[in-house]
Amino acid sequence: MIAKLGVTAALTALASIAWAQDYPVREIHSICNFAAGSGADIIVRYYSDRLSKLAGRPVLVENKPGVQGTLASDYVAKSKADGYTLMITPASSTLATAPYIFKKLPFDPLKDFAPVTSVASLSFVLAVDAAGPIRSIDDLVKSLKAKPNHGFYGTGSNTGQVAAELFKEKMGLSTVYVPYKVTVDALTGVVGGSVDFISYDTTWAVTQHPQRLRILAVTAAKRQSALPDIPTLSELGFGEFDIAPWFGVVVPAGTPRPVIERLAGWFNQITNSDDAKQFLARAALDAFPGSPEQMAAHLRTEAKRWERWVKMAKIEPQ
Repeated sequence: MIAKLGVTAALTALASIAWAQDYPVREIHSICNFAAGSGADIIVRYYSDRLSKLAGRPVLVENKPGVQGTLASDYVAKSKADGYTLMITPASSTLATAPYIFKKLPFDPLKDFAPVTSVASLSFVLAVDAAGPIRSIDDLVKSLKAKPNHGFYGTGSNTGQVAAELFKEKMGLSTVYVPYKVTVDALTGVVGGSVDFISYDTTWAVTQHPQRLRILAVTAAKRQSALPDIPTLSELGFGEFDIAPWFGVVVPAGTPRPVIERLAGWFNQITNSDDAKQFLARAALDAFPGSPEQMAAHLRTEAKRWERWVKMAKIEPQ
């Protein structure tokens, strides 16, 4: 009986490998969590186009926006695990963070997906009015501590809030959080003096630096290629400060391993190309290739971090 089971398992594995060698035999559906024309959509369409060329089959982008990306994630989690549905997603927010900012999810971010690879990462920044007197993090801390309640900061995302709150925690500040729904309002707020600093993504911040914003530090562990002269908070003595949102590729759990490996190879080939590095640099992103195992480990690490960070920032689950 045991021998029969062993033979059956071996035949199943061989059949899976043989089937995967022909993959793909039809179009692949690439699901985007956000609306057409959004920053995420631009990245999804770039990678989907390049994947189509390598796979030799159409890769059709389907936008399924809503509920901060969870509608698309749920769709992919419940899709057939055959390699013909994948999701290129800002995984740090749609997967790692999701269990802690929603009271209930219709999927398990760590169990219902099979990681393929990471593709790109970016940083957040702490920035002030370019025309003001503050020129360093030390200047900012000194200025904040001289104000009642240590002044105000603004941001428009959970990541921006966590970055600022972690900065506050390390410096013993009680700076008041001002939420912004529109990016231009945050710019107006810091330039007009309504808030003392803002915490925003590099992609947007570099478009305002150095004319209107003075970027004091980045929140990632490493300096960003778009801002090579701007120090990290870790360099400035803030310990292991590493808040760096990232994009990754996932497929439904149960997708055959040979298919995952083929997809990982293609995506890493794209990410490592000069064309992709130039594309990512224009969006202030850094190439972030990896293996399925590396992405899985990074996702687990990020999930643990975000569990603490959400509590620290007092973000109420929705």
